[in-house]
Amino acid sequence: MNSANGHHRQRGLPSVKDKRSGNREDAQLAHYPAPTMKAFCVSLFLLFASTGISAQPVATVEVGQTLRDAPLPALSGPASRFNDYRGKPLLINVWASWCGPCRAEMASLDRLSRRFPSQLKVIGISTDDYPEKASAFLKKANTAFPHYLDGKPFPLETQLGANRIPLTVLIDAEGRVIAKSYGAREWDSPEAVEAIGKALKVKLGG
Repeated sequence: MNSANGHHRQRGLPSVKDKRSGNREDAQLAHYPAPTMKAFCVSLFLLFASTGISAQPVATVEVGQTLRDAPLPALSGPASRFNDYRGKPLLINVWASWCGPCRAEMASLDRLSRRFPSQLKVIGISTDDYPEKASAFLKKANTAFPHYLDGKPFPLETQLGANRIPLTVLIDAEGRVIAKSYGAREWDSPEAVEAIGKALKVKLGG
């Protein structure tokens, strides 16, 4: 997806400033027009499978590869591991509390998780430098799905390829990475639900 739809990661900034101007807390989702169904499906089924423009770390798991097991430190709910989610399709959302697009799409991810609890597992991974800010955001968001915290040196961020966020990753029941999407979406829209179902080969009806 276009890098304008995601925030590039920044580390080691004591004042946690936005790269170009202002505080990250004030960074807003300027204007993200809802993608057409055609554009959305193309991005899921074609662009996701292509090689990214930005060079990825060696440890990054690309589309078509199997997600490596890793511990998932608790943020909301108990700690877990990636392998605990094997056997059912999984949607992973990588976010941070300072990221406007991340905050904007969280409610739609929550609705998606509540709508299809038996067909699709949804988890969130926060890359916040300050866990208390992530926890404060989740308290307001009141999401039903579990969230985990990626701490330094950010191994989950590296493995998933979250060089910009929000990043949403679709994993099939065998643990294979099916698709990656950068940027905010309305994840419970009819177009998104259809695209997710087709990508994961699961029936998301009703």
